[in-house]
Amino acid sequence: MNKFTLKDGTEIYFKDLGAGQPIFFHHGWPLSSDDWDAQMMFFLNQGYRVIAHDRRGHGRSTQTYKGNDMDTYAQDVAELAEFLDLKNAIHIGHSTGGGEALRYAAQYGKGRVSKVVLISAITPYMIADERNPNGVPLAVFDDIRYNTLHNRQQFYQDLTIPFYGYNREGANVKKGIQDNWWRQGMMGGIKAQYDCIEVFSETDFTEDLKSIDVPVLVQHGDDDQIVPYETTAVKAAELLKNGKLIIYPGFSHGMPTTEAETINKDILEFIQS
Repeated sequence: MNKFTLKDGTEIYFKDLGAGQPIFFHHGWPLSSDDWDAQMMFFLNQGYRVIAHDRRGHGRSTQTYKGNDMDTYAQDVAELAEFLDLKNAIHIGHSTGGGEALRYAAQYGKGRVSKVVLISAITPYMIADERNPNGVPLAVFDDIRYNTLHNRQQFYQDLTIPFYGYNREGANVKKGIQDNWWRQGMMGGIKAQYDCIEVFSETDFTEDLKSIDVPVLVQHGDDDQIVPYETTAVKAAELLKNGKLIIYPGFSHGMPTTEAETINKDILEFIQS
């Protein structure tokens, strides 16, 4: 099992397969590197080196009680990227992982990051307030906090339904996908996952987006019931110096899994352009 010990003693589990230009994958909440199976196999077979880690407190990494904040997440990636000597890397993040990929690229990516891909990402800012009146109300995140704290076992099953659009008419519901989401969520520590709710809802990535010079691909589904695309993807693309936006009709938040063929193809085209 590949594990790297950070300076603060936290152990980070990671996968590192193949050779060639590195692609580093950042997973969403409350998941793990296992959520990238469809992408890692695809890009490995395309001749890339593929790396994915379990964020602190998630998956097989240390179940941390502190350091569960976006700046620390990015610093963790920086330590791991330096250890693996990653240069000219593409960083791809889904949901919360999109914020992590962006924060890492903005703060530590100079000379190491060549491109960034944001999939169903939380950037630039999720929560509704005076600066973001069309954002997601705080009550929604309070409900996520309550259910994670009091019954995450059931909540993590229930959440898969809107996550993958399985509540839409004609949806091809796959129990294995739901079970795999639940399995990944229950592997992580409840304290870290609880703390991460504030991270993905209230972290402001506006300045990160403005500061990025490398090309950035923004992918989002217009039927994302978890992270609404109008207040995230559209705004993120407007803030980027060198951004490309793709909005997919009818795609759900979990589109890297349910629509992997389309997502992977568009990422490959972006990488090779």
